[in-house]
Amino acid sequence: MRTFDGLQLHVRVHGPDAGRRADPAAAEPVTVVLAHCWTADHDDWHYQVLELLSRFGHDVRILTWDHRGHGQSDPAPRESCTVANLARDMADLVDLHAPRGPLVLAGHSIGGMALMALAEHRPDLAARAAGVLLVSTSSGGLHAVTLGLPELGPRARARIPQVLELRARTLSRRARRRTPTIERAVVNRFLFGDPLRPRDAGLVVDQLINCSPATMRGFYDDMQLHDRAAALQAYAHAPTRVLVGSRDLLTPVPHARRIASHLRRSRLVIAPGAGHMLPLERKELVTEHLVDLVLAAQAGQAAQAGQSGQAGQPSASR
Repeated sequence: MRTFDGLQLHVRVHGPDAGRRADPAAAEPVTVVLAHCWTADHDDWHYQVLELLSRFGHDVRILTWDHRGHGQSDPAPRESCTVANLARDMADLVDLHAPRGPLVLAGHSIGGMALMALAEHRPDLAARAAGVLLVSTSSGGLHAVTLGLPELGPRARARIPQVLELRARTLSRRARRRTPTIERAVVNRFLFGDPLRPRDAGLVVDQLINCSPATMRGFYDDMQLHDRAAALQAYAHAPTRVLVGSRDLLTPVPHARRIASHLRRSRLVIAPGAGHMLPLERKELVTEHLVDLVLAAQAGQAAQAGQSGQAGQPSASR
């Protein structure tokens, strides 16, 4: 998909694609929209995609993509690396591949922040949400996060993305893959809790190495300004799950509690021992709640169809 400012996004559509359906008048399936975290790509959700396909087949539509500046999508200029632009890209993606029907919206980290920005940018899409899953994310106040290092000031904490940006600027991806010492240390220390599966950590290291310097710094700077708690009200009508790891250093538990407090139909779940990468670290937990939301959305859709059918029947005469 091409974005409003000319970038090419790598998109995957599982299930019936609204843009290619033989019968556009047929009922729309529930669409699951999976927005990944900063410096990752669509494989952030690969465990959940596999389980959804196994469970529902083509009875649901699944949209995954690489955010601008991530994965196989085009590199993005630093000034365009903003949460607001992620929301705009997401809205265009939904318009293209799922213009009708109920949505189950899931966002991990910056993907969850993009869902909040989506509610600001396109309240009509937020109104279509039949379920919302917010995983290891924040509604604001990231400038005060200590990364578990309260003795360091904000400038010292900012050195971590600066170092990653410098490595991305001065070393080739091949060189960083050959000696990913810094990237591996950051991933193991700050992103994962216990237990840490080497396969999952290796995936995240490779995703990190694949990011451009603009992605590293541009989104980091913009997230420090992210403040969208008020936007959560647009999802107050939808069943919502807020998931966080007890050892999440990037978007810690108080951030999840704040999100849940703004959503009257929310359920807060804290995963003991887990870090920031819940879709990988606690794949069963995340999948369980995502499947529950899809089942509820399908049940609501069926009930609505039944009511519409009854309303269309002529009344019996005596």
